Amino acid sequence: MAMKNLRGRVAFKFEEIDFDVDQIVGVKNIKTTDIDELSKAAMQEYDKGFAGTVRPGDLLLGNHNFGYGHPHYPPMKVMRHLGIAGVIAESFSPGYWRGEISMGFPQISCPGILKFADRWDELEVDWAEQRVRNLTQGGDIAFEPLPSGDLKMLEAGGLETYLKQRFLNDIQRKQIHAHS
Repeated sequence: MAMKNLRGRVAFKFEEIDFDVDQIVGVKNIKTTDIDELSKAAMQEYDKGFAGTVRPGDLLLGNHNFGYGHPHYPPMKVMRHLGIAGVIAESFSPGYWRGEISMGFPQISCPGILKFADRWDELEVDWAEQRVRNLTQGGDIAFEPLPSGDLKMLEAGGLETYLKQRFLNDIQRKQIHAHS
C-alpha cells in the first residue's frame, strides 16, 4: 500500500532549535485531557488566531531536533484535532519521532526545509519520489527516506493497527502452510 501524498499550507514555522512541543499548549496545560480546552490553549504564545486560520491538511515546519524534551502527546494530539496533517523538520528528537510515528502522524526529516518554504506556502509531500514540492514558489527538495518499519506504521495508521495487521498476516501464513 502506498502512502497518499500530503498537500497543505505551512500553518506555522517553528524556527527554534530543540523546540519542545509542550510549548504548543503551554506546560501548565500538559495534563489537560479535554481536546476542546487544549484547542483553546494551543499556540497562544505564538499566534493567538492559529486555531481559526489552520485548515485540514495544513503542515508544520520545524528546525533541528524538533520535539526535544519529554515526549508528551497532548500538544500534537491537539494539532491533529485542528487539522494538521504532519510535520516537516530539519531533524527530530528520537523520542518525539518514535511517539508520533507510532500514533500514525507523519514526520518528515528534510534538511533545508526552513529556507525552502515560507508560512502559508502550499506544499506537497511526494512519498514515492521522497520530495517536498513548494507549489507556491516552485521547486522541490529531497527528504530523508523513512525506515521501512516507520513507513509501514504510517501506512497502517499507527502502531496498534500495524501490529494487528502483522498478527493477522502471521495467522494467515500459518494456516496456508498448515494446509499445504
